Amino acid sequence: MINKVRHRVLNLSLGDAELRLLRVFASVVQHGGFSAAQTALGMTQATISTHMRHLEERLGLRLCSRGRSGFLLTDEGRLVYEATLDLFGSLEKFQSRVGEAQGELTGSLSFGTVDAMITNRDLDLQGALAAFHRQAPRVHLEIDVAAPQVLHQGLLNGSYQIVLMPSVGGATPHFRSQPVFSEVQKLYCAKGHPLFEMPDEALTDELLEAQSFAGRTYMLAETICGINFHWAASTPHMEGTLLLLLSGAYIGFLPDHYADEWVRSGRLRLLLPQRMTFEDMFHIAHPRSKASRAAETLAQAIIASARHP
Repeated sequence: MINKVRHRVLNLSLGDAELRLLRVFASVVQHGGFSAAQTALGMTQATISTHMRHLEERLGLRLCSRGRSGFLLTDEGRLVYEATLDLFGSLEKFQSRVGEAQGELTGSLSFGTVDAMITNRDLDLQGALAAFHRQAPRVHLEIDVAAPQVLHQGLLNGSYQIVLMPSVGGATPHFRSQPVFSEVQKLYCAKGHPLFEMPDEALTDELLEAQSFAGRTYMLAETICGINFHWAASTPHMEGTLLLLLSGAYIGFLPDHYADEWVRSGRLRLLLPQRMTFEDMFHIAHPRSKASRAAETLAQAIIASARHP
């Protein structure tokens, strides 16, 4: 089967149209399905389906199945996906090395980060992106906003060349990382929640543990700040947490910079701020193999944009 797939891929004429189809395919796999890839690709589900059909027709292979059981790669699809990652990695290295030989930064750079970065007081990410563009105006920068576990996996499978993310699990030998800043997380509830009008002195451990808690999909459901919260919902994104809190049905942690506007407007209330707080350390990370000059340039711009104590 491997030889069969190799033969079909090698005989695929790789023009711009074919590369676009392969990029759509790679994005669908990375996001776990057609509907999940819509935002990243800026396409409707129907358009993605059409692109996938055209790619399958050109290869003469069935790449995936989707139905009630969800999105699944076929064995041939898995091999084509691996070959696609190798192809794009080789193209990026070629563009980068040619640019370096010419004394300038060119090619493309895939960068991933989590959401809710724009309000962060300890990191001027937009300023870092501006500085990167001034230094590398010919580099095509691709930015994806994704959950930490997706960013972590994307570094391992080559979807991203560089990411900015909070720590996920322990250290890995597969990529290098450098701490950049720590983000303060505090506990909140929204107007309409039973705890919203209660004074802090009435908020006992037992009372907090009895509330429906909105947690993070990438965190273990374990004790946080000494409390065994009742995990009733979970989401990988800060916006998802905010939506759950604003429903009035849950309590949960948010970055303080992201919640500030809602606290000022009276929609969110901070709960036990002296005790219910922890810090997430954010790292800039890239594969352990030698990073491209473009990736190093972006990493240094992000590090320089962080507020250091």
